Amino acid sequence: MKPFAIAGIQMKISAVVPNIKLMKLKLDITMNLYPWVEMVVFSELCAYGPLTYAAQELPCDFEKEMQEAAKKHKVWIIPGSVFEKRDGKIFNTASVINPQGEVIKRYSKMFPFYPYEAGVTPGHDFCTFDVPGVARFGLSICYDMWFPETIRTLAVMGAEVILHPTMTGTIDRDIELSISRAMAAVNQCYFFDVNGLDTGGSGRSIVCGPDGRVLHQAGEAEEIFPIELDIERVRRSRELGVLRLGQPLKSFRDHLGDFSIYHPDAKLPYLESLGSLIKPARLDTLAELKIEEEKLHTPSPAFPTTFKGGEL
Repeated sequence: MKPFAIAGIQMKISAVVPNIKLMKLKLDITMNLYPWVEMVVFSELCAYGPLTYAAQELPCDFEKEMQEAAKKHKVWIIPGSVFEKRDGKIFNTASVINPQGEVIKRYSKMFPFYPYEAGVTPGHDFCTFDVPGVARFGLSICYDMWFPETIRTLAVMGAEVILHPTMTGTIDRDIELSISRAMAAVNQCYFFDVNGLDTGGSGRSIVCGPDGRVLHQAGEAEEIFPIELDIERVRRSRELGVLRLGQPLKSFRDHLGDFSIYHPDAKLPYLESLGSLIKPARLDTLAELKIEEEKLHTPSPAFPTTFKGGEL
């Protein structure tokens, strides 16, 4: 099986003006410097930035421009994601475009970063696609990977490479780097995480191999990083074990139990005791609001108990 080359593009993202021209320029530069690259991955919300006012209906002009670029360069493109208007709701959606310029899949982020990404509706469908003669790929977006069930499901569906556009500019980036390594190791797959810069993140994109080792970690400046993946490493890992030791996917298969916490009607008293999903505030403010809420025996607007349709 031949190797497969993917380039991640870590670039500055504006929240004020579209970044599409810069994306196309970066793509042209990438293909001029590295004409052997076969797939290009951008960061989450790369085209229009992190504000929902720029939400688009798909297909949109941006997606069409990326289709033309894919056809021009004869490469696969995952152009990050956009906020998508659909059925009166907003989703965080990434497209998969093949070298013929066709959109073959779209994936909507399953775990919006609540409560900070309030107003964005979760998707419910997993996304895998095949690159003929190469491998099966899975698509995940940013906060999704904090829920190991998402990456494990993609692996169980046969994904050998996880593509992971992200947008993290907060102080938990170090934690995400460790999660990326862990997801690669426990699912015995490549993990290709691409972060943005400025309003699009703090950089430090990372690519991990199927043993969890770091193949490349970007810095905090703009960077194009082409990596040639040997898919046979995934297959050997899944056959013989991580570093010829643990075989987590086989063990998961052979000892798959009845995990009662996942039943739709499961009673989860401890999780219920953790309180509402809220944006942190000063402790004295939170205490006052909680007291008032208990007095009234009704939820306070500052203590929403559920997200319905992605709305607080």
